[in-house]
Amino acid sequence: MRKLLLICVAFGLGCSAAQAADGCTKSREYLLSGRAGDLTMPVTSYTNLFKTCSATATMSNVKVAYMLRDGGIAVTPKQDTVAATAATLSRFCDSNPRSTLRFLSKRDLKLNRSVLDIVKISSTSATSCKKLKGLS
Repeated sequence: MRKLLLICVAFGLGCSAAQAADGCTKSREYLLSGRAGDLTMPVTSYTNLFKTCSATATMSNVKVAYMLRDGGIAVTPKQDTVAATAATLSRFCDSNPRSTLRFLSKRDLKLNRSVLDIVKISSTSATSCKKLKGLS
């Protein structure tokens, strides 16, 4: 019985990580194929952004992570609490001090139903890690 439980838990965690990383892959495909409109940064910057997105997708409170056209990262949190959000933001900014993390609200997800819609969301409404860490 214990083995079955461990297998189910391991499988569930694997699916969760795959889903989060899948958002990064899909958003990269939309950006680099041109379906999301003109890119605001050089293509090489999106390669680095994909690495940041993939690392963000593995964070404990991240359900799904996406690359944004303007260079930010958007995430759907697993727990939408102040403490969980602050911990995720702190960890993200420690790893990526010059990036921006935007948490997608339930309203964002209702208005933007596809990955293509999410990729086009602006990260300017989120406070950048640069500003939070006093680097600007």
